Amino acid sequence: MILGAHVRRRHTGIEGAIEEAELRGADCLQIFVSNPRAWAAPRYDGPQVGRFLDALTASGLRPCVAHLSYVGNVASWDPTTLQRTRELLLGTVHACDALGVDLLVVHAGAGGPQDRDTALGAAVESFRLAVSEADRTRVVVELMAGTSGAVASVPSEAEELCTAVDDERLGICLDTAHLFAAGVPLDVADGVEGLAQELRARALDHRLALVHANDSVFERGARRDRHADIGDGQIGEEGWRALANDPVLGSVPWMLETPGDADRQRRDIAHLRRLAAPD
Repeated sequence: MILGAHVRRRHTGIEGAIEEAELRGADCLQIFVSNPRAWAAPRYDGPQVGRFLDALTASGLRPCVAHLSYVGNVASWDPTTLQRTRELLLGTVHACDALGVDLLVVHAGAGGPQDRDTALGAAVESFRLAVSEADRTRVVVELMAGTSGAVASVPSEAEELCTAVDDERLGICLDTAHLFAAGVPLDVADGVEGLAQELRARALDHRLALVHANDSVFERGARRDRHADIGDGQIGEEGWRALANDPVLGSVPWMLETPGDADRQRRDIAHLRRLAAPD
């Protein structure tokens, strides 16, 4: 398995995130390339880009994944928010291309008071813009946790979104906590197998680019997004063993977004490796 974690930048600059990933014994890393709580688009000068690229190459950590700032909503019902989201999204795409980022994760968005067709249309246009603007970086849509107004939380909705975008370059990211919250039975082996079968049936297996490996504080189907450290939540050992050994889900990198510190995430990465190892 290829395993990594979302890590914070240090005061030394964005390349400090690479040191954080190495502390966790990771194979790959995920970062924010701008403030996750602000609208300001990422800006890096030539020397900053050069230092990050040099450090990334030297580390061997791949893929390098970025996550769009949390303030954006690609399906927003508010015209100003939607416009600002698209500007932030395109600015982030450009920064990711410059920094050698492999994947850019973008939440599927939520439509709020809009009807579903309108929200879906807004998300589709946002993703079309992002994919068409990207050069090296692949844009991937992260499925939501079944929360109110979410454009895509389960495979059937992901298929609808991807079909409407109509661009093979668009990938998908599955978050185990989100799927569990949306009602997918990842706590039992049959549920994991059923998910993999559905991905194949909907031709989403070839779009799968990343798994966010997170346990869930809340029970299956709660539609509440709260991450827990691996083994501390509701998915359970049977579920994690099935997830780690599934040939579809295990074919792509996994990224922890768990709340634990570096030591805890290092233990979680080692635990997942053990679960995936042959008996």
